[in-house]
Amino acid sequence: MKKPAVKTITLKVSDNTKEKMKEYFEEKKRIKTPPYAIFQADEADTVVTLYESGKAVFQGISADIDANIWKETEKHLNPNKKLEFKEAGQDKKKKVLTNSKIYYSNSIGSDETGTGDYFGPVVVSAAYVTKENIPFLEKLGVKDSKKMTDEHIIKIMPEIKKRIPYSSMILTNEKYNQHHEENMNLNKIKAILHNKVLLALTEKYNNYDYVVVDQFAESYTYYRYLKEVPKVQKNITFLTKAEDQCLAVACGAIISRYILIKEFEKMSKEYKIEIPKGAGENVDKIGAEIVKKYGIEVLDKIAKKNFKNTEKIKELIK
Repeated sequence: MKKPAVKTITLKVSDNTKEKMKEYFEEKKRIKTPPYAIFQADEADTVVTLYESGKAVFQGISADIDANIWKETEKHLNPNKKLEFKEAGQDKKKKVLTNSKIYYSNSIGSDETGTGDYFGPVVVSAAYVTKENIPFLEKLGVKDSKKMTDEHIIKIMPEIKKRIPYSSMILTNEKYNQHHEENMNLNKIKAILHNKVLLALTEKYNNYDYVVVDQFAESYTYYRYLKEVPKVQKNITFLTKAEDQCLAVACGAIISRYILIKEFEKMSKEYKIEIPKGAGENVDKIGAEIVKKYGIEVLDKIAKKNFKNTEKIKELIK
């Protein structure tokens, strides 16, 4: 099986972001450091290298996830500074090569969201898209959810619900924190959730040509995460940038995003404060306000406590 493409993303960070990165990666550093680098560290499937110049390089299957987290930190710490963020190959302006066999097939695909947000749950959804529904989805403007605004997603979601069968799982932060205490890493959690939503659809709809997952781990690693699960969805096609190549995955991502938006709205209403997405400095400030009002235990319910934001919030409330 063809190995997934390794992404390389470069982000120029300011001194204050450099300090936060040094603190965060202190216990994840590799022994050897490349020339002119402050450190090189491992973050799940990503290798992170921070250079003295302030250039941070993220390499790996999930490089975009980790790079975007630090991109948000840089934006919040230095709002008036021009952001320098680049993925290798983007300047060539080449489109993602779409496998027409997959794109124009009956497919079941899944994707997740919420993994980079301190507040809010992790949401995984799978959708079943038939060939007949492809023109309908294209007319709605269904594509990579990261390229769509929340407003667009909210607008088209009622139409998607009417036509597209789907299955979703919401992992609350209470459960997330419990899993983390049991030393279950995020990719294993995601694999278990993807497996559940995929099975929910493949057991109900058998007229499908492909089962597609937006790749976040090597296929053998994905199945290793599921070795203790009684029933496992097999014959999965793992694709990088799968939202651009499979409308079922794109729908799964949009549905997950819609559910996450609604979960944030519910949280904001319950705690009477606008709760932000991401993991930047504004998240720390809002977190401190919530903790001052409701107590530190509230983070067990609404936050991913293994994020560095927890320690920052504790510092802010001292």
